[in-house]
Amino acid sequence: MEKNGLFSQRIRLRHLHTFVAVAQQGTLGRAAETLNLSQPALSKTLNELEQLTGVRLFERGRLGARLTLVGEQFLTHAVKVLDALNHAGQSLTRKEGQETDVVRVGALPTAALGVLPPVIGQFHKQQSDITLQVATMNNHMLLAGLKTGEIDVGIGRMSDPDLMTGLNYELLFLESLKLVVRPNHPLLSDNITLSRIMEWPAVVSPRGTVPRDNAEALLESQGCKLPMTCVETLSASLSRQLTVEFDYVWFVPSGAVKDDLRQGTLVALPVPTLGAGEPIGILTRTDVTLSPAAQWLLNSIRKSIPL
Repeated sequence: MEKNGLFSQRIRLRHLHTFVAVAQQGTLGRAAETLNLSQPALSKTLNELEQLTGVRLFERGRLGARLTLVGEQFLTHAVKVLDALNHAGQSLTRKEGQETDVVRVGALPTAALGVLPPVIGQFHKQQSDITLQVATMNNHMLLAGLKTGEIDVGIGRMSDPDLMTGLNYELLFLESLKLVVRPNHPLLSDNITLSRIMEWPAVVSPRGTVPRDNAEALLESQGCKLPMTCVETLSASLSRQLTVEFDYVWFVPSGAVKDDLRQGTLVALPVPTLGAGEPIGILTRTDVTLSPAAQWLLNSIRKSIPL
């Protein structure tokens, strides 16, 4: 029997669900939790799939599971199969004339804080019968979530060309790195240098994220290192609370704190940073037509960004 015929006979839905979950979550552990499986059981299913395909679909390392180029190509087909089954199931239960009433948004944590609050407020004045589901995640998970159909609209960064297959990207703005503190922070009455700043506790994004890379590049350029009293988190709300209430220095993309800086809730330290800034944009799938509500949300996001 030809290889393709054997593959078609032996592949099961559990293989596709497992593959898509790992692509979306970025690690086997998180994918296993999502599917309510043990990690050994998930690994076994993933190994079965790679044996069936005859290729390696993920590169597994210390930072998680990253799709190979072949894995990226296979993900497109796996998503289409699962989408088709999902639509078939929905067609059996959807009432005639009923429209989708949920728009699912994925965003980088700092982008969500800087972009979405005013947009959501305006959205529900015009779309009062629509539910918004908003999830914050790192850029890798955001791209995977779009490709797997878990989210409709993403607000994130452009990535490597092989990871952008099947996705549209529309630039919104450039955001630079800021070092911010509360208005009465003791640093503000001192001679401010980067080495002096690093004598205070810091809040930074985890390793492997663009803000963390930018923070470390800035410190390295001036011969400095992060202090031992350091909090690593993707949570923009936790970072903000620590900075507003305590003596932390927050390394943060500028878009997330523009309102706080304007209102004086936080103060940017006068430290020159590197480069013009990181591009943040809208991400959507090329093969999906967005609902009218999702299109309205996109237009609101575009209008919210100053020219």
